[in-house]
Amino acid sequence: MRRPIILSRIKSSIASDWSLDAIEVEKRRIQYGANDITEIHTNRWLELALNTIKDPMIWFLIITSILFLILKNYNQAIILFFAIIPLIGIDAFLHWRTQVSTQNLKSRLATFAIIIRNGIENKISIWEIVPGDLVVVSTGMIVPADGIIIAGKNIQIDESTLTGESFPAQKQLLSFLPDGLSDPAVESKHWGFAGTRLLTGTALLRIIYTGKETLYGEIILSALQTLQHRTPLQKAIDKLVFMLIIAATIFCIILAGARFYQGYGIIDALLTAAILAVAALPDEFPLVFTIFLGVGVYRLAKKKALVRRAVSVENIGRITCICSDKTGTITEGYFKLVQWFPTAPFTDRDLLHIARLASRNESGDLLDLAIIEETKQQKITTEKAIATFPFTEDRKRETALVSINTSRILAVTKGAPELILSISNISAAVKEIILKQIATLAATGYKILACAQSHIEKTTELAEPKNNYQFVGLLAFSDPPRKDAIEAVRHCRESKIHVLMITGDHPETARAIAKNIGLGKGEPKVMIAEDVKHYLQQNDGDYFRKIDVIARAIPLQKFDIVKALQSVGEIVAVTGDGVNDVPALKVSDISIAMGERGTQSAREAADIILLDDNFGTIVNAIAEGRQLFKNLSLSFKYLLMIHIPFVLSAAFIPLLGFPLLYYPIHIVLIELIIHPTALLVFQDLPKEGKLTPIQRHKKIQFFSWKDKLGILLVGTFSTALVILGFIFILHITKNVEHARALTFAILCFTSIAITIGLSSLRIWITRIIISAIIIILILLMQFSFSAKFLYFTPLHIDDWIFIILSSLVTLLLTKLL
Repeated sequence: MRRPIILSRIKSSIASDWSLDAIEVEKRRIQYGANDITEIHTNRWLELALNTIKDPMIWFLIITSILFLILKNYNQAIILFFAIIPLIGIDAFLHWRTQVSTQNLKSRLATFAIIIRNGIENKISIWEIVPGDLVVVSTGMIVPADGIIIAGKNIQIDESTLTGESFPAQKQLLSFLPDGLSDPAVESKHWGFAGTRLLTGTALLRIIYTGKETLYGEIILSALQTLQHRTPLQKAIDKLVFMLIIAATIFCIILAGARFYQGYGIIDALLTAAILAVAALPDEFPLVFTIFLGVGVYRLAKKKALVRRAVSVENIGRITCICSDKTGTITEGYFKLVQWFPTAPFTDRDLLHIARLASRNESGDLLDLAIIEETKQQKITTEKAIATFPFTEDRKRETALVSINTSRILAVTKGAPELILSISNISAAVKEIILKQIATLAATGYKILACAQSHIEKTTELAEPKNNYQFVGLLAFSDPPRKDAIEAVRHCRESKIHVLMITGDHPETARAIAKNIGLGKGEPKVMIAEDVKHYLQQNDGDYFRKIDVIARAIPLQKFDIVKALQSVGEIVAVTGDGVNDVPALKVSDISIAMGERGTQSAREAADIILLDDNFGTIVNAIAEGRQLFKNLSLSFKYLLMIHIPFVLSAAFIPLLGFPLLYYPIHIVLIELIIHPTALLVFQDLPKEGKLTPIQRHKKIQFFSWKDKLGILLVGTFSTALVILGFIFILHITKNVEHARALTFAILCFTSIAITIGLSSLRIWITRIIISAIIIILILLMQFSFSAKFLYFTPLHIDDWIFIILSSLVTLLLTKLL
C-alpha cells in the first residue's frame, strides 16, 4: 500500500529538528479539525434507547396495559408492564450489537499521545493532534494518527486491525523525500497508521493525516454514513410493509366487527383486533434489513473494501461482469525496468540517457519512476529539459527538448512502440525485425516502450517534432500478476462471472498477463481498442461477453463498453483510478475505485473503494455480498413461514367464535423467539466455499419459485396444525387453557423446526438459541405456577409426542422445500 505525503502539511521537510509552535498548531486545528477518527458524537446510550423505543411492540404493550388498568384488571396490567422488560432487553441487545462493529474499532484507538512541540515533549489527548505534529510512539503504544516514520529503530507494528494479518509489519525509516514530486506516494513500510500498535522499538512519526482522513477513520466513517441512506431495496421493503399494514388494518376492523356481532362486547372486540394487529405487524422486515445492511458494510470494510453507498451491499453479490484495469489491480502495479535493447549505433547508456530525458519526476507515472530508479543506479546524469510535451491518451508518447548548444536542440521521445516506429526514419526490414522483437517481449508479459531522438534547429518557438526521429531502442518493464489473481479469476470463471481486462498495453503483453491468470481458460481472446467502435456501432453488446481482453484502450472507451454490456443484461462492476475513469464509474452498476493510486475524483464517484487495489478483494467482496443476500433471504423466509400460522390462527380462531387464542403476554413470548432468531441466526451464517452462478437479470428476487412454494406449503401446514389442534383439543377436553397451551407449543416448536431446517445448526448461536427456547418453554408450560400465569395448563405426554412429531414433519418439509 502506498499513500501520498502532502508536502504542504510538513513544510516539504521530514527533518526531526523542527516542530510546530502554538500559533501554527491553532491554525492547523482550525484548518483540519480535531483528530476525531470515529466522528461518533452522539451519546451511545441515548442512541441505543431511542432505537429501542421505536419498536411498535413496546408501545402496543404499554397502551394495552393502560387499557387493562382502566378496566381495573390489575393482574393483566401488571403482567404486561413486566412483559415489556424482556422485550426491551432483547431489542436493546440487538441494537447494541449493530453498534459493536464501529465501537469495537473505536475502542482500539489511542486516548493520548506523546508529542514534540516547540522542541518540548508533552502528553496530550489524541484529539489535539494536527498534521505536521511530531509524535513519539513507544513499545505497546497505539499509533494515534497516520504519519511517516522518520526516526527510531527495531520497529515492528501490529497492523491486524487494518489488514487482518497476524504477522508483525517491519517498518523502515523514511530518510528522504522523492525528488520533484508534488505529493510523493510512499510505501506502507514507512508509515505508522492510526489504530495499529507498536510491538517493538520506538518510533518518531511526522503526522500527515488525522481524523477521518486516516485509513482507520475512512473505514468507520464509511460504515456510519452508509447506514444513513435509503436504498432501492429498503424502499421496496417499506412499500411492502405499508401494504401489509393496510391489509392488516382492514382485517382487524372486520375481526373487531365480527367479535362484537358475536356478542363478546366492545372491549373484547378491541383487544382481539389489537392482538391481531401486533401479530400481523411486519416490523421485523425493515429491522432485519437495516441490521443486515450494517453488518454487510462492516464485513466488506474488514475485507479491505470500503462501501460508500449502501446499495453496493445489495448489488455487489449480483455482479455478472467485471471490467477491470490491469496495472495494480490484476498485476502488482510496481514496474521495474528489467531489459533494454538499443539499436546501432546507440549503447545501453545512450538508450537509458534518452529514456531519462523523456521522463519526469513530477509526472507520478510508474514507468517514469522505474526509469528514474534505474538511471540512478547506473549513475546516469541528465540535462534539464527546456520544454516538455506530456503523455496523453491521444498522443501516446512524451517528448522533451534539451538544449545542446546555442543553435541546436535535442528532441527525445518515448511511448507506444507502434507510434514511435511510425514517426522514425527506419527501413522496412529493420522495422520488421523490431516488431518481431516487440511481439516476443510482449508475449512474455513485459510492458514495452520505445525511444527515439531528433536533432532540430533552435528557434524562438519551441515545438515538438512530428516525425523524422532516429529510433534509439526498446525498454522492457516487468509488472507480475498478483499472487491471488489466478485464484480470483478461477472463482469468477466457475461462477459465470465474466472478467474483461481493459488495458492500454500492447496486445501481446495483455495476452500474456491474461494467460498467466487464467482468463479465457488460458486461451484469452484479445481485441484491439480500434475494433471496439465497430461492435459498439452495431449495438452488439453480446460480442463483448466473448472477449477477455481489450488492449490499447483508453479509459473513455470504458463508458461505451459498460453500456453495451448492460444492454444485454449484465450487472457490471468497473474499476478505475483516474478522472477519465469517472464516466464509466458513474454508469456502472458497481463502481470500484483504487484506494492506493486512485484520484479523489474517482474515489468520490465510486460505490466501493479498495484499500489494496487488489482484484482478489473484488472477488472476496462479491462472495461476501452474495452470502449476505442469501442470509437476508433466509431470514425473510423464516419470518414469512412463522408469521403465516401466527397471524392466521390469531384471526381465524376468534372469527370462528372461539375464545381468544393469544393474550398480549403470548405475543410478547413469541416476539422474544422471532426477534433473536431472525436477527442473529441467519445474520451469522458463514460464507460458502465457492461462488455459484446466478441468473443475469436486474430485478432483485428474494425467493425462487421453489422458495415461494416452500413458504406456502410450510405456512399452510403449520396453520392447519395450530388451528385444528386447538379445535380438536378443545372439543375433547372442553378446556380452553389446555387447547391454548397445545397450540402455543406447536407454534413455538414450528419456529424451532423452521430455524433448524433453514440454518442446519451450522453456527453456535443457533444451537444456543434453540436450546434456550426449548428449556424455557418446557419450564414455563409444565410448572403449574407459570402455566397458570400464562393462562395455560400443563401438557400431557401424548401432547408432547404430537408436538414433536408435527415439528419433525415441519422440519422435513422445510428441508425438502
